[in-house]
Amino acid sequence: MVKLSVIVPFFNVQQFVPDTLRSLQANVRADFEFVLVDDASTDQTPRLLEQGLDGLDGARLVRHEANGGLATARNTGIDAARGEYLTFLDGDDWYAPGYLSQLVAAIEEVDTDFVRVDHVQCTGKVRNVIRVPHGRRGVPLKAREAILPAERSTSVDYPYAWAGIYHRRLVDAGLLHFPDGLRTAEDRPWIWRLHREASTFAVASGLMGIFYRRGVATSLTQIGDVRQLDFIRSFDQVIAEVATDPEADRFLPKAVRTYCAIIAHHLGQIERFEPAVARKLKSMCATALRQLPQDVLADALDAMDVERSSRIRRLRWRLPARDDDPGSASTAPPPPVPASKRAVAEAGTDDDLEARDNEGAVA
Repeated sequence: MVKLSVIVPFFNVQQFVPDTLRSLQANVRADFEFVLVDDASTDQTPRLLEQGLDGLDGARLVRHEANGGLATARNTGIDAARGEYLTFLDGDDWYAPGYLSQLVAAIEEVDTDFVRVDHVQCTGKVRNVIRVPHGRRGVPLKAREAILPAERSTSVDYPYAWAGIYHRRLVDAGLLHFPDGLRTAEDRPWIWRLHREASTFAVASGLMGIFYRRGVATSLTQIGDVRQLDFIRSFDQVIAEVATDPEADRFLPKAVRTYCAIIAHHLGQIERFEPAVARKLKSMCATALRQLPQDVLADALDAMDVERSSRIRRLRWRLPARDDDPGSASTAPPPPVPASKRAVAEAGTDDDLEARDNEGAVA
């Protein structure tokens, strides 16, 4: 029986494939499998993966005929996985030797639905330890209770799918798949759903072995094109699903506050977008703000610092751009649409928002 399935999507990361495969080789175990998903790469990634199969026991290669994005590639891996437990690694990151055996031991010790772990963020030669924003470690906890408080960073502000291990029962319950089609922030609806609907989780104590490359040129967070705007669809889905939760009154302030922080982050870096994309960003953010529950939004803005709240307040009554006039705006607000009435957005890492974003989500 396969104990652990490691799902690794790759897309045009030829310069990192050898390091990633070597790290997997340093974690081989007879009851581990490695599901490598090539998301229709156009560089040398497919060739390198094919060559690497011979030296990696337990590896299988799955190919996409068309690029589907990180969420879709992870879902392909989930569908192919046979393990009792599942975990993820991005194709440009790596593991420390022996890390995966320690990861399995961590979840078996606490016997929870999932376990979250700290990671090492690597920016060039600089290394920083990024910790799960939760104080209690090494003990089973109720997953829903880790969502709050609204005013502090919590486990839902640490959405990295690869920073954890997940029991197969989450797959069977329909909780582990990602919303297909989202090009960024696909793990935000995912982590919120995990914490709302799973039963138990834990934070590993003293486990450090996953290395995340930050600032990679091909990462979507480094590219200011229209794909970045998928964070709006992602958070629209979070708001819509939280609004239907039995404890919506408790959780909506947290979800809205986080959404506002991420909007402010992107508005603060608007110069990196092409002009047409920047106009679309403003228009879509304005529409999203009007569709939030306005009393909750007002409280969230009052709690934010002046710089970020000012960015958002300037957009609140902006009309969505028309095809023939992308800069149109109005000061006359339409009636707000209650979040509970909204349709769930189209479905689909965060590759990512900086540590500041996680802090900003609650500041």
